[in-house]
Amino acid sequence: MLSTCSSIKTWAENDRPREKFINKGKNALSDAELIAILIGSGSPSESAVQLSKRILSEVGNSLHLLARKNIEELKKFRGIGEAKALAIAAALELGRRRKESAFNESIKIKSSKDAFEYCRDKISDLDHEEFWVIYLNRSNTVIKNQQISTGGISGTVVDARIILKNALDLLASSMILVHNHPSGNPKPSHEDLTITKKITEAAKLIDITVLDHLIIFENKYTSFADEGLM
Repeated sequence: MLSTCSSIKTWAENDRPREKFINKGKNALSDAELIAILIGSGSPSESAVQLSKRILSEVGNSLHLLARKNIEELKKFRGIGEAKALAIAAALELGRRRKESAFNESIKIKSSKDAFEYCRDKISDLDHEEFWVIYLNRSNTVIKNQQISTGGISGTVVDARIILKNALDLLASSMILVHNHPSGNPKPSHEDLTITKKITEAAKLIDITVLDHLIIFENKYTSFADEGLM
């Protein structure tokens, strides 16, 4: 039996993450083993795999929660310095971008769930608020998904003029407003309701429809349209 301080080099070849990946394929590895490949080494008291298992355990074995941590938060894990923190954060960001790249301009938004699935990976992991707009043509096909503003934990400033100018420049027929609540609160704030009404009424004057406003929180969402708030 391996002791807690045994090095990966002393393991059977097929039990080492790198060799296991090469010999058995990526699907044979656990999340901890994949992270161990990223960080490369552990410490005198634990292997890279054991360190990775401990990190995952501290976030409830959730890659989603791990992806929400910034570099400084990752460095708080014992055994993780800046280089290892950067490796973990970069890999999780690449995973998010890979999934995002699966979407293209031919995608159609037919429901609030479609809109949520389209943009959740972009903002669901953030520890601060961001405001985005999905611009659509007459057939509800995505023209562009554009960031409007970024802020702090409790809010971000939204300029309706920028949103409307972008809509005109893109020749959009409709749009969906999207922002996140890092706090996990699913309820729209008074400010959320006010800015939605302001943008919706202004858009009508230039014959553009605001179809919905989504609040994304903890990998879930609240739809203004579904809740009768539009």
